[in-house]
Amino acid sequence: MKSRDELIDDLLTLAFAEDVGDGDHTTLSTIPDTATGKQRLIIKEPGVIAGVEVARKVFAKFDPELKMTVFINDGAKVKPGDVAFEVEGKVQSLLQTERIMLNIMQRMSGIATTTNRYQQLLEGLKTKVIDTRKTQPGMRLLDKEAVKIGGGGNHRIGLFDMILIKDNHVDFAGGIPQAVGAAKEYCQRTGRNLKIELEVRNTEEIKQALEVGVDRIMLDNFTPERTAEAVKLINGATEIESSGGITIDTLRAYGETGVDFISVGALTHSVKGLDMSFKAVK
Repeated sequence: MKSRDELIDDLLTLAFAEDVGDGDHTTLSTIPDTATGKQRLIIKEPGVIAGVEVARKVFAKFDPELKMTVFINDGAKVKPGDVAFEVEGKVQSLLQTERIMLNIMQRMSGIATTTNRYQQLLEGLKTKVIDTRKTQPGMRLLDKEAVKIGGGGNHRIGLFDMILIKDNHVDFAGGIPQAVGAAKEYCQRTGRNLKIELEVRNTEEIKQALEVGVDRIMLDNFTPERTAEAVKLINGATEIESSGGITIDTLRAYGETGVDFISVGALTHSVKGLDMSFKAVK
């Protein structure tokens, strides 16, 4: 399995292939190869910045001679007019890396900003807002990294690092005891130490989950009132996650029930990028 850095490098290779191709012919035809200059990243709306370190990888991969000077690090609150960093070197390199860097940083900063807004609504509670697998294809590691930068937590990265038994798994397996039993046997047989989470739809399924034993129970599409009842029933026997249809307006109500986690697909699946620009320093 590839490491984080290898996966990010693969992503950047694809990004350059689809954007630069065999060359930025506008830049190559209008800017001399010997020309040098400087550009700065200017923030245009308030939020939480994320992606600075990934931007460093973008510049280094395309042209190792580009020099990046960072003024604001990942996770900092930013406002319009702030300068996050400056990059100096060949103008041709600056212009060819601009859009890829901005695409990544705007999306990551948008995710971090949204996550921070959600997590702030849970201030004073033990509940952590976490992401889902509803991410941009190919950018999952960056999407999830942005969630952490914004103060949230990560659910499983993919299908490989946790067992999450959902309603379809239960129905196809013939029931909760069968599904959970098979998952435990699989982990033992294959030597995998994976946490097992079970999605439940009602009180009866919660009782079955407690009988068979799992690491986390996901309360799917429960109201805050039903969630509070479920928390009392589970009584600390396992971690509890609320999921399904939870909005920024209802988040606090779910957190006040005492659940450990609230998973929110909106952190990543429909996020608005944070506005910023990469401008030449004259």
